[in-house]
Amino acid sequence: MAYLRVSGTKIVDQNGKEVILRGAGLGGWMNMENFISGYPGIESQIRAALADVVGKAKSEFFFDKFLEYFFQDADAAFFKSLGLNSIRISVNYRHFEDDMHPRVLKPEGFKHLDRVIDLCAKHGIYTILVLHTAPGGQNGDWHSDAGTHIANFWNHKDFQDRAIWLWEQLSKHYAGNTWVAGFNPLNEPTDPYHTRVVDWYDRVYTVIRQNDPHHILFFDGNTFASDFSHFGDAHLRWKNSAYAIHDYSLFGFPRSPEEYTGDETQRRRLRRSYEKKREWMDAHGLCVWNGEWGPVYARTEYEGAKTEAINQERFKVLKDQLDIYNKDRLSWSIWLYKDIGFQGMVYVSRETPYMKLFKDFLAQKHRLALDAWGADDSQVRPVYQPLIDLITTEVPPEHQNLYPFPVWKLSDRVGRLARNILLSEFFVRPWAEHFRGKSVEELDEIARSFSFENCLHRDRLNEILTDNASLVAE
Repeated sequence: MAYLRVSGTKIVDQNGKEVILRGAGLGGWMNMENFISGYPGIESQIRAALADVVGKAKSEFFFDKFLEYFFQDADAAFFKSLGLNSIRISVNYRHFEDDMHPRVLKPEGFKHLDRVIDLCAKHGIYTILVLHTAPGGQNGDWHSDAGTHIANFWNHKDFQDRAIWLWEQLSKHYAGNTWVAGFNPLNEPTDPYHTRVVDWYDRVYTVIRQNDPHHILFFDGNTFASDFSHFGDAHLRWKNSAYAIHDYSLFGFPRSPEEYTGDETQRRRLRRSYEKKREWMDAHGLCVWNGEWGPVYARTEYEGAKTEAINQERFKVLKDQLDIYNKDRLSWSIWLYKDIGFQGMVYVSRETPYMKLFKDFLAQKHRLALDAWGADDSQVRPVYQPLIDLITTEVPPEHQNLYPFPVWKLSDRVGRLARNILLSEFFVRPWAEHFRGKSVEELDEIARSFSFENCLHRDRLNEILTDNASLVAE
């Protein structure tokens, strides 16, 4: 078994044979996210709140069991049975060091990561490691676990230095593992000046290559993996590297500009959005990897009788995107493998202890649009619209769109600060209070809700992925 490597526009094996990576992201695991597992706010908030409610020992027990049950041998076996060959594993830096003890390695951080990488290898699945959460937050979204809309990673050199240090530890640890396809140094950076991200990539490339000359490096574009306009001639310095876009389409989300029918005009818009993200790579003959993409899905408890029609529309978006990718022989990693029912290939049954415990809380979260991802804010829009109107009235039009526009429009920025940060933090403690008085045995059963045997399968999604994985294999 030898390392995969980049050759021109392709990923190849030791014999130079093309390997097209087809798989999914393991998000919500070593980097928890609110829409994936049902909590409000950010991961560090709910961890602190749970420790306060049930005590440090019980809290650590629960989260350790959560990590254990979330991905096991049955998950890897099922994933492989679909014909998929790679998993992108999202990691939060706090598993390996923390803000009060920077650059002090937590060896226990490798406990579950090693276990899952080995499970995947056992079933012939490549893994790609991504630093999804960096100190200070490399972007202003919830999944950077920073609790702010400011990407302070770019404003403090020590945050950047700590991430370099962490990649030194990770690259040393996995240098000899050929089932690790590569490293994705930073998820979705948003550097307002566009140059600091390239400077940091130069630094992380150097330190990884000092320990590991073999693994592929997958570099996300700036502005949520969409903008390579300031990368210049960086590709000449970064050998054995690929470049990661994230190709989400608004057609696959509740705020779609129109019903998706898959007509020629809409398919052309899908293609143009995708092509725009990879222009720099195509101009220089470089390897492209689509690190995240995919629609979200309606749920009967919220969308009722419309659920089936909505989801059929979303599957059409999915298939048309895959048609584009297959024609380009593109490697991709769909978001997402497992969650509580919004986007995952498998999702936690509503009959499990966790989903029963949080049934009413999750309905409240949905009604208040506390999560940013795929939010339906229709029930609370009248509350926030006056604030949006105030800004559009009082602020000159040329100053209304702040970076990272156009990913964050004005209304998105208001929602991010007012709902996803401010309002959400009031619900962190109520989430934790659901665990008050629970025994260790009960905590174990709640965590076990996330195990494969307690999950349902999104069959149509999995069928589509399998069909396309098979096409590639031919």
